[in-house]
Amino acid sequence: MLDFKPEDIVGDYKEAVLDLYGGLRRLVFYTEIEIPYPDGKLIVSTTDKNGFITHVNKAFVEMSGYSEDELIGSPHSILRHPDMPSVAFKDLWDTVNRGEHWQGIVKNLRKDGAYYWVKATVIPNIRQGKIVSYTSVRRKPSRTKVEECTKLYASLK
Repeated sequence: MLDFKPEDIVGDYKEAVLDLYGGLRRLVFYTEIEIPYPDGKLIVSTTDKNGFITHVNKAFVEMSGYSEDELIGSPHSILRHPDMPSVAFKDLWDTVNRGEHWQGIVKNLRKDGAYYWVKATVIPNIRQGKIVSYTSVRRKPSRTKVEECTKLYASLK
């Protein structure tokens, strides 16, 4: 997973270094530009047990701003926005590693530095009693939930 490049960013930006799951670090550039989640679309992806992307649908590619080739093989944390508290992802991993479904509101970072909000559901895929991968389905969150999470996440940072 590559660091951001200033030439990919649209508008004025800030920068941050993120410590990601699995000991990865990444320099990101981000803006205050929100891309509205489109009505009626589902973003779907599958990862291996370690969170590396193995499948994406067209809506994922469109909303993330990355090409399918850039996404496949990258850690799902390629979308990690610096406003997201690490405790949210710890809860996600703890939950799905127990074989349970996880659901939450997530602020995702696009390749161009903009962001978008999703209501995410992550489901462990279990074969013969063992977790083999994870599927994440994202839909449009309510504006009320986004506003609640914006305040909550700021207090957790």
